[in-house]
Amino acid sequence: MIIRKRLAAAVCSALLVTLTGGLVPAAAFADSGGSADEPAAKEAPKVELVLDVSGSMRARDIDGQSRMSAAKQAFNEVLDAVPEEVRLGIRTLGADYPGKDQKKGCKDTRQLYPVGELDRTEAKTAVATLAPTGWTPIGPALLGAADDLEGGNATRRIVLITDGEDTCAPLDPCEVAREIAAKGINITIDTLGLVPNAKMRAQLMCIAEATGGTYTSVQHKEELSDRVGQLIDRAAEPVVTPVATQGADRCEDAPQLKAGLYTDREAFGEHRWYRVDLLPGQELRASVSIAADRAVNRDYGVLLRASTLHGREIVRGEAAGDGRTDVVSTGLRHPKPVIDDADADDVEPAAETICLRVSNSFSAPASVKTAPGLPVELTIDVVDGPRDAADVAFLGLGRGWWLLGLLTLAGFVAGLLWGWISRWRIAVWRTN
Repeated sequence: MIIRKRLAAAVCSALLVTLTGGLVPAAAFADSGGSADEPAAKEAPKVELVLDVSGSMRARDIDGQSRMSAAKQAFNEVLDAVPEEVRLGIRTLGADYPGKDQKKGCKDTRQLYPVGELDRTEAKTAVATLAPTGWTPIGPALLGAADDLEGGNATRRIVLITDGEDTCAPLDPCEVAREIAAKGINITIDTLGLVPNAKMRAQLMCIAEATGGTYTSVQHKEELSDRVGQLIDRAAEPVVTPVATQGADRCEDAPQLKAGLYTDREAFGEHRWYRVDLLPGQELRASVSIAADRAVNRDYGVLLRASTLHGREIVRGEAAGDGRTDVVSTGLRHPKPVIDDADADDVEPAAETICLRVSNSFSAPASVKTAPGLPVELTIDVVDGPRDAADVAFLGLGRGWWLLGLLTLAGFVAGLLWGWISRWRIAVWRTN
């Protein structure tokens, strides 16, 4: 035990030294003033909370109090915890018009507090004045929130809190979310439903999935404040910011991609091409996910194919779905061998262009709109390739046949060994 502890301590110390050695020069460089190549200061993330203030928010079914009271208390807790760097705004829907005129009711959305530096007292005072009033114009509210967040390259997030489905058809809020996503302005919409209603749940999930957001059902005040706080923190510290791109009809015209996360839209049954340059000794790792953000027919698939500029297929990844999931994903790996030529040291290695084709076999019922296309998320990573034949990926064990044969042989040997042990135990038991 003592030896193990000492070994663990030694490994941790070595790791710390390695990290420190890599970080100190960077810090020293920063202290020295840097250079003109330093990246520009990061823009402050923007978040707009969109709150349903329709008449149904009077219902008293959240911890013994009305939905509106629970939402106000949750907002007060959230506003106290908003990070300083976040630019926060609040928009309402259904807060002002109490009448029965649908045309007027569907225009009832306004910005309660502008997106900017947060004055917590002022924002709380504005929320305290709200009272359940009118309709539920979710679509117009989302359009207004998108306009409120317009401009700049900051992380932008809309958090919609509602207790019912939209009442302003034919302006479908799911279609509105798809239009916002199709603009390529990188706005994520997260939705929170205060009532476990199947129809409302389907609508809010569609809105969230159209923009890469999340849907959450909340039935308690603590859940609401916790979830809204999490989403604001996520905007403040995003893991990866996707880059909008547009694939081409052929590899020659495809966009050149580097390592990163990319988003696109692909029509039903379409092929889209992208290009990646790969040097000798590097390995390409790519994955793609396509979301069914609307009703689609059962039985669909996604194909990710890597080929040369001349059309020779290198490797492919494919996956199929049967309607049980809204997202289908697949991936591939392609290592490019190191040049072994003795004269290679005198020649700079040339990069090989890898053509990536993303294809799908989705189809939709006749009543479903097919435009804009389905949301695509493409991940590209270029790493150092395997250096020797002992590498699993290099041997092809992860590509199917080697791994299947190895597992079959191991299972056969294990079965024989277990059978022999069982017979020996029975024989000993009978003898004794």
